[in-house]
Amino acid sequence: MGLGLLGRGLGVVKFLSDCGAELVVTDLKTKEQLAPSLAELASFKNISFVLGEHRLQDFRDRDLVIKAAGVPLDSVYVAEARAHDIPVKMESSLFASLTPATLIGVTGTRGKSTTTHFIFESLQKYYKKGNVFLGGNIRGLATLPLIKEAKENDLVVLELDSWQLQGFGEEKISPHIAVFTNFLSDHLNYYMRGGHSEAHAMELYFADKANIFRHQNKSDYLVVSAEVAHNIVKKYPLLQSEIITVHPNDLPKDWQLEIPGEHNRENIALGAAVLRIVGCTEDEIKECAQEFKGVPGRLELVGEKNGVKIYNDTNSTTPEAAVAALEAVGDTSKKNIVLIMGGADKQLDMTKLLKLLPDYCRAVVLLSGTGTETVSAEIKESNPQTIEVGSLSDAVDKAFAVAKVGDVLLFSPAFASFGLFQNEYDRGDQFNVLIKKL
Repeated sequence: MGLGLLGRGLGVVKFLSDCGAELVVTDLKTKEQLAPSLAELASFKNISFVLGEHRLQDFRDRDLVIKAAGVPLDSVYVAEARAHDIPVKMESSLFASLTPATLIGVTGTRGKSTTTHFIFESLQKYYKKGNVFLGGNIRGLATLPLIKEAKENDLVVLELDSWQLQGFGEEKISPHIAVFTNFLSDHLNYYMRGGHSEAHAMELYFADKANIFRHQNKSDYLVVSAEVAHNIVKKYPLLQSEIITVHPNDLPKDWQLEIPGEHNRENIALGAAVLRIVGCTEDEIKECAQEFKGVPGRLELVGEKNGVKIYNDTNSTTPEAAVAALEAVGDTSKKNIVLIMGGADKQLDMTKLLKLLPDYCRAVVLLSGTGTETVSAEIKESNPQTIEVGSLSDAVDKAFAVAKVGDVLLFSPAFASFGLFQNEYDRGDQFNVLIKKL
């Protein structure tokens, strides 16, 4: 249920088909929208496709339903399957319930990708007791096929979003080592469905995130940022696992990171705590921290032209992410940022970001979108150079027209990607293509 375009659903379908399963693949996207994924499945003869819709009859008389992350728990199709005693699973949690490997799970509103990849790349270099695998919320990478590869002495590092963790909650399992980076307002457009208040929506969001540690045992570890630790202990006082609290200044000041921003120092500090648990030395951790290049689309330095550094921060889908980017690469004394932002509304509070824009930005270039419409008047009022555009190509052109030597062109949208783009990855890919053409 949900083939998608990011590759995870595709990987699950290929794996199950290779295992000999008779599959019905159903997705609300049309055949035309799913063309890249469908092209890779053309040779498989044991797959039937129902596209542009879901049908109730497809959720009967099956042995198993695997639903994609983001499919609502109150879906009528999920209810139909359960009414017919058909198990409904999610691929990451299904893998987690079956594998003998040790699981390291990372969640949080922001920073989970950076922390996950730092842990994974470091363990690839220094973990000697077995193999190390990457899974979860990773573009183009399905987790379920790792069932055939991951063994007892192996480690699997999983980036887990709140929707994937719903599956962990249903399975009543948690990773052996859990990392919780931070908790900020996000996904309100999902959690406020059904008339929930914002406060209740945040409670639902936190409850999903909490599945990363709720079912841990005494031998397990929870590595958590100081800002989240208090909330966790207050809401879940009977936790059995060992809690390791990480503070923003825990990373030694003389460790020089390649990736900018204080928020990234905290991400690396969280990852370093995990590396210590699995036996890495301080020298090994320092080396990995100082060599780590970061993750594509997360404050990624993609080039420099005419003395202007260019950062792709397409995974900035919240105002807090854009604030972190401004603080990481900006200089308030120079107002050296030309910011490209805007997109689809997620019903998040933009107050702090809007207040900071005049302090950091020489100019703000606004992409069209439902979210942009809610803040454009306020941005124009406080930022004399505010430019509205209808395409990303136009945004890049206009941004370079006003940028000066020593400036930073920062693509940090602060909103969701839907409308102009398929998803935030497509948005980032398009930005990189435009930059390469310069």
